[in-house]
Amino acid sequence: MTRAALVVGVGARRGVPAEEVLGLIRRTLEEAGCAAGDVVELATLDTRADEPGITGAAARLGVPVRSYTAAVLAEVPVPHPSTAPRTAVGTGSVAEAAALMDARELLVPKRRSASATCAVARRWPTDVTSASTNGAEPSTMAAMLPPTKHTESAGPDLRHHGDAEVRGLDLTDLAVNVRTGTPPDWLRQRIAASLGSLAAYPDGRPARAAVAGRHGLPEERVLLTAGAAEAFVLIARALPARRPVVVHPQFTEPEAALRAAGHEVGRVLLRPEDGFRLDPAAVPEDADLVVVGNPTNPTSVLHPADVLERLARPGRTLVVDEAFMDAVPGEREALCARQDVPGLVVLRSLTKTWGLAGLRIGYVLSDPATVALLQEAQPLWPVSSPALAAAEACMEPRALVEAADAADRIAVDRTHLLAGLAEFSEVRVVEPAAGPFVLLRLERADEVRNLLRSRGFAARRGDTFPGLGAEWLRIAVRDRVTTNRFLQALDLAVQGLPRRAVG
Repeated sequence: MTRAALVVGVGARRGVPAEEVLGLIRRTLEEAGCAAGDVVELATLDTRADEPGITGAAARLGVPVRSYTAAVLAEVPVPHPSTAPRTAVGTGSVAEAAALMDARELLVPKRRSASATCAVARRWPTDVTSASTNGAEPSTMAAMLPPTKHTESAGPDLRHHGDAEVRGLDLTDLAVNVRTGTPPDWLRQRIAASLGSLAAYPDGRPARAAVAGRHGLPEERVLLTAGAAEAFVLIARALPARRPVVVHPQFTEPEAALRAAGHEVGRVLLRPEDGFRLDPAAVPEDADLVVVGNPTNPTSVLHPADVLERLARPGRTLVVDEAFMDAVPGEREALCARQDVPGLVVLRSLTKTWGLAGLRIGYVLSDPATVALLQEAQPLWPVSSPALAAAEACMEPRALVEAADAADRIAVDRTHLLAGLAEFSEVRVVEPAAGPFVLLRLERADEVRNLLRSRGFAARRGDTFPGLGAEWLRIAVRDRVTTNRFLQALDLAVQGLPRRAVG
């Protein structure tokens, strides 16, 4: 016999704990003799779709959240109406109306807890669920799907990174954005001192407290990760999303992680003629997870904080990758310390400024419920003791002063690089640049890159970034001596291009 799928409608007050919502749902299912495994989605009012208590319960059940407007729910007849919700949102029961939107039969009328209600409806497999009266599309919960590799259909090679340009070769590295001369001696010593404790399991509490103190946040808003790359995997697998969108060109690992987790990923491609500037209106209204870099790799564009804030809305997770923000003097436009932006998830990395790419250390800043969901998806002891020691050390006042000084030097060195590139009529640079790298465009860039390699320099190819092509190169900002050598090599490479036959 074919089993019915169950839809659980949920109504809740703001701030309801996920444990309360989940407990209410499980008690209601048990009362009806239903299995939690038969639940296919939670349904609720659109203004509650971002409520951590609801999204957290959905993630624990391994199902998506579908939301409906108050006007749509008001059209659904409910068997057990109440005055309060009808006055507030126009329906006699959010839980019953939401449950019945795409289901035939109310199996369990609304049940209450202190701050939530839920109702269970039965949906048979023959029901048509691809559309609803408000045009909502079916959701998917990739967090609970086995990882799949769908990157081959994504166009550019999303798994190509700058280290591939230099691995095993004696080249001056302009392809990787890690600051040269790092880690500094004092940081090496701190890491080395941690090796005496390797027999003990890592204790992340001191490092977590240090990160929280550095940003003026409660500790429960901090999650330490094995670099920002792990954070992207956790987001892809642990946070519910039915229509994730990545703003490109940008670091490709977020999309690769989403695809590997089974998501179909939408792309918003920013245009070179607009300076790769973001117009929030370009992001689809129904995108419920949006990923954007700031400053963006590889364009070096720094988006204004108020522009990014316009992307935030109820029911949407806004992921801002601030891996290079500490290379921006004053960290202007940073959102990392904000607690008032709904659905905000900020990622930070310590690998770039401090030369710790091989150690793998970064962190996530978000609301406590989101941090808890991501933490549940982590393996035990995900960050090593040496990495934790490095994180704690990099939050100290002297480290922050050193990082600020480094950001100022990068700005000066970048100005020198840009002035040199301006001498090339063949080169167009994306400006203003704010990161420790610049993006440039020139014809036959792939040939120029190979000629640069023959002269001892590795540049980052641009054609593996969605929205760019073979005519783009990314160049890391280095000291003046290195930059001058590179500019000489670039001149020789451009002049050394073989002539192409005409006609």
